[in-house]
Amino acid sequence: FIHSQKRDPFTGRQEPDNVWDFWAHAPEATHQITWLMGDRGIPASYRHMNGYGSHTYQWTNAEGEAFFVKYHFKTNQGVRSLSAEQAAELVGKDANSHQTDLLQAIERGVNPSWTLHVQVMPAAEAADYRFNPFDLTK
Repeated sequence: FIHSQKRDPFTGRQEPDNVWDFWAHAPEATHQITWLMGDRGIPASYRHMNGYGSHTYQWTNAEGEAFFVKYHFKTNQGVRSLSAEQAAELVGKDANSHQTDLLQAIERGVNPSWTLHVQVMPAAEAADYRFNPFDLTK
């Protein structure tokens, strides 16, 4: 995926064909495509978006058993998104609109919150799992 985001060395622009090539050759990216090209493509604010950890971490319990974990932060404010037109207008007025929204909400006493969800896999299962749990695209 990272290679699909690299800029053309001659023009300095991102190449849409690289992105489509990645998506076409990586069926597991279908979920990502539906998010990016769907109604949730442009978050209205940090407060109204979920967060997903890319990396897999290891937790070890008191008995020495290892587990691999991934973190998901689900917004308690509800997911809200902007249309392309709304986003262009908002960012045209304030390039730091997400930071501004977050600061102003906290100053009003409307503290945002997220619920942490954790995916857990015993480390022993990772070697034979259907995909590599350390693959950032999964």
